[in-house]
Amino acid sequence: MRFLASLASACALVAGVLAAQKPSAQRFDEFRRIGQSSSSIPLNDDVAVLLTAVAPRFGCQRCREFQPERDIVGRSWTKGDKDAESRLLFATLDFAEGRDTFVSLGLQTAPVLFLFPPTQGPHAVSSAEPLRFDFSSGYFSPPAAEQVHGWLARHLPGRPHPAIKRPINYIRWASGITFLLGIGTVAVTAGPYVLPILQNRNLWAAGTMIAILLFTSGHMFNHIRKVPYVAGDGRGGVNIFASGFQSQLGLETQIVAAMYGVLAFGTIALATRIPRMTNPRAQLVAGVVWCVVIMTMSSFLLSVFRIKNGGYPFSLPPFM
Repeated sequence: MRFLASLASACALVAGVLAAQKPSAQRFDEFRRIGQSSSSIPLNDDVAVLLTAVAPRFGCQRCREFQPERDIVGRSWTKGDKDAESRLLFATLDFAEGRDTFVSLGLQTAPVLFLFPPTQGPHAVSSAEPLRFDFSSGYFSPPAAEQVHGWLARHLPGRPHPAIKRPINYIRWASGITFLLGIGTVAVTAGPYVLPILQNRNLWAAGTMIAILLFTSGHMFNHIRKVPYVAGDGRGGVNIFASGFQSQLGLETQIVAAMYGVLAFGTIALATRIPRMTNPRAQLVAGVVWCVVIMTMSSFLLSVFRIKNGGYPFSLPPFM
């Protein structure tokens, strides 16, 4: 974004702030007392240098989105480092209050996050040039507090790095508890009606059979390969069975599943239903009928195998 048109926010972390003519240790303690009452120290052009500006008139959406994450970093670090062993101060300079500082730094984009290293004391560095956090890696989303915390920890070796502690999201907790209570209420109320259905052996058997038929017939293969439903035979007609075991058609899968279903139901009928019949004549007729059905479906299934592979040697009547 262009500087004068849309610069809205810059965030800076200050580890050694210049102010007046006081010793550095005394200045640090004064700024630390100010920072303990908020997530960062508000500054202006008379003090150097913390950068932020979130006023709506600047139109920087990303700056406003990053502000809560910045506050979490500052609040967690300040509360976790009660003895100020890390010697790190968090501060904020609003563009409306520090326009000259923004101009002097030559900022052309926003937001900007600086870490100013100390020039005195045990952690002093040879160069006073600030370190700049890379916002470009997040593209359209602002960096999370954990990302900023990791960046600070890498550039502040040998010091405490207080962990990020996010505030409790009471709305999320309340929503979750309400949802669980609602589920519990529905379960208690509908339990006497739903439980017998869920415990029904026939229902589970039917569901299991349907799942087995779907997967053994190649239903997942169709979804993965996106196979066509039918294919042309080159003579104006259609093929419902694809040649070869490495390809298949949608209609072919449905026919194979139906054949397996009829064979399974016929086996179940012969094993469980027919022995319970009390009429011997009806029992005989039913047994013969189901044997013929199973024979016919088995013959058809073997003929399909021969279509898939011309060298398949087995067959049964009537589909020879």
